[in-house]
Amino acid sequence: MNDIIEVPGTERERTLRTIGHVSYLLHAIVAVGAVLPGVQASIVLLLVAFGIDLFKKDEAAGTWQESHFRWRIRSVLWAGGLYLLTAPLWLLFVIPGWIAWGLISLWFLYRVVRGWLALSNHEPMPVPARGIP
Repeated sequence: MNDIIEVPGTERERTLRTIGHVSYLLHAIVAVGAVLPGVQASIVLLLVAFGIDLFKKDEAAGTWQESHFRWRIRSVLWAGGLYLLTAPLWLLFVIPGWIAWGLISLWFLYRVVRGWLALSNHEPMPVPARGIP
């Protein structure tokens, strides 16, 4: 019986939540900038948030917050992949590219808001189906 029971309010829990809030804030700035025309945030903010999540995810192992690190990492990877996949639409047809990127940006914003609300409510994020990254 070496199960670790994390008591809410411990230093580790507060630190992980703070990291989560900072990461979600950076994601939100980028996501809102991607949705609103003319308010483009720097990709550097997203890379900083992604780096924080990658480097700090091991500290969250075995806690409910581990799911938030996975959620944010998967969100960035999926959005980046979808942007790359639809990039040729911008070269061939501007309107379909704009629509595709708009939909991807809205999806990314949804993921950020959903995750941030769950973190604020001390709730884990759902685990993806087996075989889905």
